[in-house]
Amino acid sequence: MRILVVEDDLRLAELLRRGLVGEGYAVDLAHDGPHGLELALETGYDAIVLDVMLPGLNGYRLCGRLREAGVWTPVLMLTAKDGEYDEAEGLDTGADDYVTKPFSFVALAARMRALLRRGRPERPAVIRAGDLEIDPAARSCRRGSAPVELTAREFAVLEYLARRSGETVSKREVLEHVWDHRFDGDVNVVEVYVSALRRKIDAPFGRRTIHTVRGVGYRFDAAEGARA
Repeated sequence: MRILVVEDDLRLAELLRRGLVGEGYAVDLAHDGPHGLELALETGYDAIVLDVMLPGLNGYRLCGRLREAGVWTPVLMLTAKDGEYDEAEGLDTGADDYVTKPFSFVALAARMRALLRRGRPERPAVIRAGDLEIDPAARSCRRGSAPVELTAREFAVLEYLARRSGETVSKREVLEHVWDHRFDGDVNVVEVYVSALRRKIDAPFGRRTIHTVRGVGYRFDAAEGARA
């Protein structure tokens, strides 16, 4: 299997190359964003290890451009930052997993094996519910011909509920799939995002798509893309 490592720290890049070669992979290196993008577009890699802080083109933008070009090679993102918004930004641009520096090579190698077991994902399908259109690849939402502006977190909550259309989903399930796995705050934060979604995707259009199931959670009703 062939892996591309895009890392501007020459010492770390070489350590990653040696470690991955020792694991049995063929490895190519790039030390800046433009070169990494060129290689990723031209070569059918099985996975990409991508640093966030790159000269010329940062990792977020590089990953976003790959996805826009229809390249769905699994991406493991490396970041010196630590926080849910940094993780969310990486995942929202199309990364499949991330590792925060400093990290152990053993942990990185395990995550790489997990990505490779999953294989290359297909481009996410557009989700439609009545005249509501959710495009996971473009991270866009429309109600009829009207674009709906959503934050990254609002979009993630909406996408998860829409993919579970017709099912009752608990707040805890939403937290586990949308928030950082280390999140230990109030589960009712989900209510804040659901309320914001209702104000944006339903209320202005006379719709009622996200229902509250008292004592349990929420249900996304695709049929009620029709008028409330």
